[in-house]
Amino acid sequence: MGCLLIPDRVKESIYDLSPDALRSVGVRLVLCDLDNTLSPYEETLPSPRLTAWKEALEEAGVTLFVVSNSRKSHRCPDFCEALGVPYVRHAGKPGTKGFRAALARAGVSADQAVMVGDQIFTDILGANRAGIATVLVKPMAWGKNPGRLLRYAAETPFRLLGRRGGGHN
Repeated sequence: MGCLLIPDRVKESIYDLSPDALRSVGVRLVLCDLDNTLSPYEETLPSPRLTAWKEALEEAGVTLFVVSNSRKSHRCPDFCEALGVPYVRHAGKPGTKGFRAALARAGVSADQAVMVGDQIFTDILGANRAGIATVLVKPMAWGKNPGRLLRYAAETPFRLLGRRGGGHN
């Protein structure tokens, strides 16, 4: 097994993931981070584009499931209810508990799932630790939080290795 900080794939956004292509390789469940992956922090409702992508996943027989570390009491539940998807909040990424809970609720094994997220040290590390394939996407917005900017900067070498296909699988 390679470095758990390296994603299996790197894409610009979730929209670069074809529902039919995912299904053709046996993916039945797309686990996805919420903030800065599915939606910018400040957006409280799903965009029409996101809703259309989720519906295309469903048509391909793939379920979208949010795994979020969000501590805001209504952010994850309200957003996911509006989108019509299940979720685990306070997931504790990079721990594996939230990922395992999502897999169990969906009735899917780790090899039938993929995790899509914008952060190496939470989304990618946690999913790799849980044995789930990983896709790193570019953050939707860089935000004004200096800590987040530093974290993204520290992730740069791992993002580059992921682009070369240097992931753990």
